[in-house]
Amino acid sequence: MEKLFKLIRPFVHGLPPEMAHNLGLRVLRHGCLPPARAGAFPSLEIEAFGLHFKNPIGLAAGFDKNAVAINALLAQGFGFVEAGTVTPLPQPGNPKPRIFRLRRDEAVINRLGFNNRGLEYFVKHFTRRDKSKGIAGANIGRNKNSDDAVADYITGLRTVSPHADYVTVNISSPNTQGLRALQQRDALTELLSALQQERNNNVPLLLKIAPDLDDAEMEAVAEVVLAHHINGVIISNTTISRPESLIGKHAAQIGGLSGRPLFDLSTARLKRFYRITNGKIPLVGVGGISSAHDAYIKIRAGATLVQLYSALVYNGFGIVQDIQRGLAALLARDGFTHVGQAVGADATMR
Repeated sequence: MEKLFKLIRPFVHGLPPEMAHNLGLRVLRHGCLPPARAGAFPSLEIEAFGLHFKNPIGLAAGFDKNAVAINALLAQGFGFVEAGTVTPLPQPGNPKPRIFRLRRDEAVINRLGFNNRGLEYFVKHFTRRDKSKGIAGANIGRNKNSDDAVADYITGLRTVSPHADYVTVNISSPNTQGLRALQQRDALTELLSALQQERNNNVPLLLKIAPDLDDAEMEAVAEVVLAHHINGVIISNTTISRPESLIGKHAAQIGGLSGRPLFDLSTARLKRFYRITNGKIPLVGVGGISSAHDAYIKIRAGATLVQLYSALVYNGFGIVQDIQRGLAALLARDGFTHVGQAVGADATMR
């Protein structure tokens, strides 16, 4: 798989990023990409949010916004796939171009703006998934022009929760004006209180936060999350910061930065949140993972699960199997028989 992607990468990267992405989804959706060779790694199996994951490596939201290729994506070796972000009503998102590759940085900047076909279309396709293939979550957001953000999230939760293995509340995209304000204590308390009242089944509820929160803001988020018994936190979304080390010609573009330059920041915020909560809540580490070593660092920093996305742009789907093999080897090297034993191993060190 890796050799095949290296052959076709010049063609793929010759296309505009959004066109290449849509082509990749079409290939997956129509079964044109063979499934990964199944590998048996018992040490990677783990429980989180009351769910059993065959491995802790997930696909982050944003790749399959409309839930059209869940089965094919799980067949690439992911332990779980998160579809969305989906909003109650369809919306086109921000004007194009809105995705930019920073090849030399192995990064991506996007300002998509929750472009998706709405809940009705999302659920129609989400319900076609084969539950035996693995865990699938749904990531929900608010419409850009909505006058009532809380109502949008309630609608999203009510609609997707009967079908999804877990639901993620996305309040951290930088590409919808005012969205990140929902991370502030009072607004977050109002939102999570309303969602808890709406939740009438046992679907796990996760919250996705930004890496740009300062320590005081993170402590406030942690307090609210624990008080409302949220099942997990995803750390993190893309960043609006720009490391001085960026050399890509699109580095000044407006939007959220993802990929390798996000790794250190998102990992530091992950470790900080793990310490603030004393490991009481499962965390999902996201941001800049492109190798087994990266995934292992996230896990040792406090992540029970990890997700990737931008690395697929530069490495293809073969990276999923590479991370599985490499992570199992790293665990064995350090004397861990089970990935759960490594969670937070470095975060507890002072």
